[in-house]
Amino acid sequence: MMAKLRKLWSDVNASYWFFPALFAVAALLLATLTIQLDRAGYAAWINEVKWLQPARPDGASNMLTVIAGSMIGVASTLFSITIAAVAFASGNYGPRLLTNFMEDRGNQISLATFIGTFVYAITILRSVRMPDEASPLAQGTAYPGFTPQISLLVAYLLMMISVMVLVYFLNHVPSSIRINAVLEGIGRRLLHAIRDNFDEPMKARVEGEMREGTPVYAASAGYIQVINWQQMLKVARDSGAELQMAVRTGDFVHPSIAIGYWSEAPGDEWDEKLRECLALGETRTPSQDLHFMIDELVEIGLRALSPGINDPFTAISALHWIGAATAELGKRDLNWSIGEPDEDGRRPLRPMADDFRHYVARGFGTIRNGVSTSPAAASVMFETLEGAAATTADPVRHKVLRDEADQLMRQAKANLSGPDLEQVEARFALFRSRTEDGPE
Repeated sequence: MMAKLRKLWSDVNASYWFFPALFAVAALLLATLTIQLDRAGYAAWINEVKWLQPARPDGASNMLTVIAGSMIGVASTLFSITIAAVAFASGNYGPRLLTNFMEDRGNQISLATFIGTFVYAITILRSVRMPDEASPLAQGTAYPGFTPQISLLVAYLLMMISVMVLVYFLNHVPSSIRINAVLEGIGRRLLHAIRDNFDEPMKARVEGEMREGTPVYAASAGYIQVINWQQMLKVARDSGAELQMAVRTGDFVHPSIAIGYWSEAPGDEWDEKLRECLALGETRTPSQDLHFMIDELVEIGLRALSPGINDPFTAISALHWIGAATAELGKRDLNWSIGEPDEDGRRPLRPMADDFRHYVARGFGTIRNGVSTSPAAASVMFETLEGAAATTADPVRHKVLRDEADQLMRQAKANLSGPDLEQVEARFALFRSRTEDGPE
């Protein structure tokens, strides 16, 4: 259940309705409060402030009408601009980046601010009464009309805030779709996720484990978006058996795929409890999924190196962030576990672990084919591999990076010729000379 709630929260974060709805409700409650303050006579202090002129019903009505009309118009324009920017970015950088832009807090809060101001102005406008109108809010007073002074002051402040938000939004949208900003956002999020998932320096290499035992199959088809590891650990402990996971977040499963293996079959009810720890969806998300962010960087780089675009400098930026992530992985212990072991030292839950070679192949190995067609990008990839090799003291991981460089050189020889090939060969020779001795 918790996994499904976390998936729901992730979907809400990637939606454009949550914050506008939240701000609209908050604006409605705020309008109700300020009207009650006006009705209770708390606006008398405004008459004592010389530079703050109390409003009259006509002026109040006109002001609120202008604010409400302009806010809903600006909100419509803002939404159109956002959708156009999202369509442009996803079309040029890759459809998987759509989630990143949908989750952008700047866009969500900007739209919500205008919607909230509109709801507030409309609500206050309903309470304004002209002098010749009988006002239920003015019963028991000497004035037949009603002008909510505090509410108008708050509406004016909200209008000023909305203007500032509009200026921010007009600067934020073009800034957020710049390719360097997009790559930085993905890269920093990836580095943060690596540090959170693998928070220990390297102690031992990841060893592949045999998946054997009683399989547990998925109940339906879809991408694994969220795994509730703590709940899964509790299920494994309570079952009395050990559980070896066969999938990770971001994997696609269907009823014919085993999601894990019990060391001994604990019963069908435990299979169902295990399935409840996974939340499936129609697409992959960055939540709990390192591979998704690596794939985003690779996709941007490959698109940039395609013959139709031919933008090696964007690919070079993508390679820099892939190199930074690889260097971070190279110095960390990639063996990870959930919770503390039992008193007897047994770990009832063993997540699916990936070794360093897997991550290198996922990043550099996938983008290698495109990089091998560009001498500039190939030279930078040798540079980033060299930088990653300098951060690891493990000879096996060091060899993985050298092997990746060898394969890049082989592919470059098949795609390049003449001076371009000579440039890449010279950079490869420099890489080999600097990494020949391996880690000390």
